[in-house]
Amino acid sequence: MAPREKIEHVLIVDDESVVRKGINRALANRHIQATEAANGKEALNLLNTRSFDLVLLDIKMEDMSGVEILQQIRQKKPETNVVMITGYPTISTAVRCTKLGALDYLTKPFSLDDLDAALGKVQSQKTAKRDSSKHIGIKQDSPKHLIVGQSPPMKKVFQKIQKVAPTESSVLISGESGTGKELVARAIHANSNRKEMKFVAVDCSALVETLLESELFGHVKGSFTGAHQTKHGLFELANHGTFFFDEIANLSLKIQAKLLRVIQEREFMKVGDQHRIKLDVRIIAASNTPLSEAIQNGTFREDLFYRLSVVPLELPPLRQRKEDIPLLIEHFLEKLSHKMKKPPPKISPEAIGVLEQYPWPGNVRELEHVIERILILEDTDIIQERNLPSYIIQQQGDLQIFPEDPITLEELEKKYIAFVLKRAEGKKIEAARILGINRKTLSAKINKYGLRG
Repeated sequence: MAPREKIEHVLIVDDESVVRKGINRALANRHIQATEAANGKEALNLLNTRSFDLVLLDIKMEDMSGVEILQQIRQKKPETNVVMITGYPTISTAVRCTKLGALDYLTKPFSLDDLDAALGKVQSQKTAKRDSSKHIGIKQDSPKHLIVGQSPPMKKVFQKIQKVAPTESSVLISGESGTGKELVARAIHANSNRKEMKFVAVDCSALVETLLESELFGHVKGSFTGAHQTKHGLFELANHGTFFFDEIANLSLKIQAKLLRVIQEREFMKVGDQHRIKLDVRIIAASNTPLSEAIQNGTFREDLFYRLSVVPLELPPLRQRKEDIPLLIEHFLEKLSHKMKKPPPKISPEAIGVLEQYPWPGNVRELEHVIERILILEDTDIIQERNLPSYIIQQQGDLQIFPEDPITLEELEKKYIAFVLKRAEGKKIEAARILGINRKTLSAKINKYGLRG
């Protein structure tokens, strides 16, 4: 296990001298240097002249609040870790500080165990930043094919890749569009005994059946109109390597039958030819729709499914691995900035927080496109929340059901029904299903609150 990053210097910001001195002693016993600030102005002056591993920041002070100071820290030094301290805890304040990027929240009087837990979080954060370039699940020859992730779902994926890669078994990768199925296929190939040979991929949804047959198997001169010369097929090019079928559910039943024969007999013929070509390839397939449904619908052969899915491998959507989002953001900022020949900007904790809350229907691919768009359109050294695409910021606003100040239950019900109606695109049946009420009751509430139904 890699050593954890040390906390060397902490800034203590509190207008109570006894609190500052008590924390300072506790930190000294842990061999951590501390600097004290009795108010917000003094704290900001210190932050302008030096860097700290951690700022312990009281929320309620006379000259300015800890929340104001936190906002300024996030604008000027967004990489600084901040833990808030308060003797007047409220849920709304805790939520606000968390949204602004505070790492933790301590309530006075706090114990040494509480302080140690907060210090542990800071150490983990610093270690994660140090090792972010190491959180690559599978080593590959080309940087553009790196798989980034350290979440539990992705660790399971990496373990499965490492187990299956050295074998010759067929692999069926399932997952929503944009989850990185081809990257996983390439990772399997790059860690296999065939890594020195070709990796050939075909998108089964991109070609019509007649062209796909010729692309896969090749053809001889004169085999059909337009076949002016003999052509090598993709199977022939991939011989001794790995062949990847992306979106395999789009194959016609006719091509499925031919593919099954190729897998069984390990040989094929070019279109219009009688000569059989021996084939030695590893088959990896992927689908963004469950092939079991296609089998039930009669559009996919069950015998082919069993040939392809010797080892099934399912990729999680990005919304189920949100702890990977900061790593992915950093990876894409570096990768795309290098491509654009410009230094990578930093990103504020607030902006990261908004991106973590967005549901990412387009998964990792959508996140990469968002980062690319920001790098092209926004000229900034630090990406703030305002630099994010408007539809993501709007989505964040939709998710904020609970206001800062308490409201009546009736007002909360009105806000939530409006939120669900918007999510259901005005469809009352769908909104009623989500809310767990019948359509008649929903219509009555819509009329009562004057909502658009």
